[in-house]
Amino acid sequence: MTTPASPFQRIGVVGGGAWGTALALAALRAGRDTRLWAREPAVVEAMTLHRENRDYLPGVALPADLSVTGDLAGLADRDAVLLVSPAQHARGVCARLAPVLKPGAPVIVCAKGIELDSFALMSDAVAAALPAGTPVAILSGPTFAIEVARGLPTAVTLACADRDIGAALVEALGSRTFRPYRSDDVVGSQIGGAVKNVLAIACGVVEGRRLGDNARAALITRGLAEITRLALALGGRAETLMGLSGLGDLTLTCSSLQSRNMSLGAALGEGQALADILAARRSVAEGVYTAAAVTGLARRLGVDMPICAAVDAILNRGAGLDETIDGLLARPFRGEGV
Repeated sequence: MTTPASPFQRIGVVGGGAWGTALALAALRAGRDTRLWAREPAVVEAMTLHRENRDYLPGVALPADLSVTGDLAGLADRDAVLLVSPAQHARGVCARLAPVLKPGAPVIVCAKGIELDSFALMSDAVAAALPAGTPVAILSGPTFAIEVARGLPTAVTLACADRDIGAALVEALGSRTFRPYRSDDVVGSQIGGAVKNVLAIACGVVEGRRLGDNARAALITRGLAEITRLALALGGRAETLMGLSGLGDLTLTCSSLQSRNMSLGAALGEGQALADILAARRSVAEGVYTAAAVTGLARRLGVDMPICAAVDAILNRGAGLDETIDGLLARPFRGEGV
């Protein structure tokens, strides 16, 4: 399919959390007519009347030309849609979006995760709920929403199997401070973004337990090996995992307590109960759900992912922190390349 020059002038954003709001601002800076859909009426009202997403991105002024709606039908005229709903809700939201989606409009998945019930990647879950033939792309990479919202320099991967559509989306969304790099490795680009959230919880536990920077560096490095093994088993490319959606995203998320997943792991490491941590938060830490999904998918494929399995055991199977850490440290010595 060949796309004409600048076909994506009107951008829709599905999701009124911090990341959806930040991406809407990025699209505005790229010169696009941008409309943001939010599920919660109070969020729509705050953004419309007060020009601020007080619940999810406080302190960031929203320009008057950012249109906000609580009705998915308001996205019917959009040339492309950024899907920023949490991963476990993406399929359901797309089922509601499908009847109003403009024919041929690409959907760019911006949520990072693996579907818990089916072990499906986001591209597959979304495609199953959208009209047949809808182009699906992936946007992933090292991003904190607040920095994107403030216009600080950011680089991401934009993966699309159709190179022409991918190139046109890069031109539509790219600006001086928001720089998409095009890829056609849709699988690899998703695996890095999904699994790094699980690894960030592990790195947070290291932080909370005061196990040191050496241990965190080891987790990041061995975690990258786990990501690569899973991506290769699903048909992704190793070089993708050395890029923004792999190593870049992993490094950022596992190195800063700004990360929701790392801060959750740190709270666990300090002895707080998971239920209490989640109850005190409004934003979703995707790694909590992805831990079980990625471990189940790895088991199905016969891929060894001991760090992810350890996080799943802590979050979902009642395993103790110290005994789980001891189990990882007691694993047999092996060659670094395996």
